[in-house]
Amino acid sequence: MSQITIHPIAGRIGAEIRGVQLSGTLSADTVADINAALLKHKVVFFRGQQLDDAGQQAFAGLLGDPVAHPTVPTVDGTDYVLELDSAHGGRANSWHTDVTFVDAYPKASILRAIKIPEHGGDTVWANTHTAYLDLPAPLRELADKLWAVHSNEYDYASYRQNVSPEAIERYKNVFTSTLYETEHPVVHVHPETGERNLLLGHFFKKLKDLTSADSQHLYAVLQSHVIRLENTVRWRWQAGDVAIWDNRATQHYAINDYGDAHRVLHRVTVAGVPAVSVDGQTSRTVSKVPKFAPAANNEQIPADKAA
Repeated sequence: MSQITIHPIAGRIGAEIRGVQLSGTLSADTVADINAALLKHKVVFFRGQQLDDAGQQAFAGLLGDPVAHPTVPTVDGTDYVLELDSAHGGRANSWHTDVTFVDAYPKASILRAIKIPEHGGDTVWANTHTAYLDLPAPLRELADKLWAVHSNEYDYASYRQNVSPEAIERYKNVFTSTLYETEHPVVHVHPETGERNLLLGHFFKKLKDLTSADSQHLYAVLQSHVIRLENTVRWRWQAGDVAIWDNRATQHYAINDYGDAHRVLHRVTVAGVPAVSVDGQTSRTVSKVPKFAPAANNEQIPADKAA
């Protein structure tokens, strides 16, 4: 039995775990207790951690298989660390579940705070299981049957205010260097808990077999249940904090309220499996198209002109 203690924060989601320094050498009992708390509380927080990039990757390996982002390069000298730097477009201030534009999107994300603004820069998480339970029965029955297309080619600027030209350029040239479209069930069955969760967020493009207009209306109704305050927890970051969230049971939103202050966090994700619908069907990536292809002189040319 490990020596950690678990302190719930909000009524439906979130807990702080105390009594442990995260590393790649934790005991099996401690890792099991952390994972159990993660499954119960959906997101768990640790203050005052001493991890560096190597330690963060090693710790992630205790929770599963670390996986790199499909399109965004990792931090130099690392295999899996993604940098979220506010000075270079790292302001994900819209509700999302990480990397749902692929079929086997990450099961968990581990986020480490490096530089935090003096004021602002909090992150909010939402519980997509209790959101599903809150749906009226007729809406749950409809959602159980729906499938949605997710893509990394979405209206990036529409989810954000005052987007810099540099951020838009990075989105076009890096984040969408390969274009993905994946079909997910709107309601998926969690592979470990068996709970039903809504699978939505800003990578949602449209509902399968419905018009874009109808899709957006239904999306707005379902998403409004996810982000109700009752389903959320808000974390005030300090340098050295680590947050781990169950990416299969949450959405999150990094609040962009800190102006020109500098905010830097490093993220490592743990590989997941394709989502499974209520009737047992699995998610499928239906399109994966490189936007660029390597030229002979190592420059990048559009893939459709590379023949």
